[in-house]
Amino acid sequence: MDPRGNIIKKRLEGVKRVIAVSGGKGGIGKSVVAAVLSLILKEKGKKVGIFDVDFCGPCAHMILGVREAYPQEEKGIVPPEVEGIKFMSINYYSKDNPAPFREKDTSSAFVEMFAITQWGSLDFLILDMPPGTKDVILDTIRFIPRVEFLILTSASQIVLKTVKKTIRLLKEESVSCVGVIENMSRPDFEVKESEITEEGVKFLGRIKFDGSLEEALGNPSKLLKTKFALSLNKIIIKNTDFISR
Repeated sequence: MDPRGNIIKKRLEGVKRVIAVSGGKGGIGKSVVAAVLSLILKEKGKKVGIFDVDFCGPCAHMILGVREAYPQEEKGIVPPEVEGIKFMSINYYSKDNPAPFREKDTSSAFVEMFAITQWGSLDFLILDMPPGTKDVILDTIRFIPRVEFLILTSASQIVLKTVKKTIRLLKEESVSCVGVIENMSRPDFEVKESEITEEGVKFLGRIKFDGSLEEALGNPSKLLKTKFALSLNKIIIKNTDFISR
């Protein structure tokens, strides 16, 4: 048994909820949803942290406009605050350089960073998950107590197939799924809600494609005013147990 499991459990004692934003495929907006979700929750008066655990392609720092920040060391690593949100990423150390981890190295880095990071007291810790359903998602299930998954999909049948595999994996491991959000929705090309609900999880809503989103990246105040953020906020308000659970 990896002794770091007990250390991680202790590190997360002050965290009420851990939500992993996942979906299997890359390019479906996991990082943007994770970052904007963190901003929205902060605006609602919640204590929030975000951990970009996509070690090979971290980008949450670009979305949030993280600059001139660096973790402090005090009996572990203390994440700096960005827009009032505790933020942690491998990018603090890789500095936008390639981080060509093998699968086993990614797994080890994931567990190690969780073991050394001090999150303190939080209402929400948001995990920006990498693509795929391999080691990192399995390590998340194994090492992160009470983790809940928020799954993203698009109307693509390829994405939907991977999403369904992810949902079934979570069921097999008895891990909670908050629900599924369809991102980049278009009126002529949408997910049928039945394709999600037949898997036994809740369809939370749709976020329409927002062509102006790109211009707001790196500017949190602008991000919160985008149609994307407004749509995500409506989904959160509609599904009241998302915050109150």
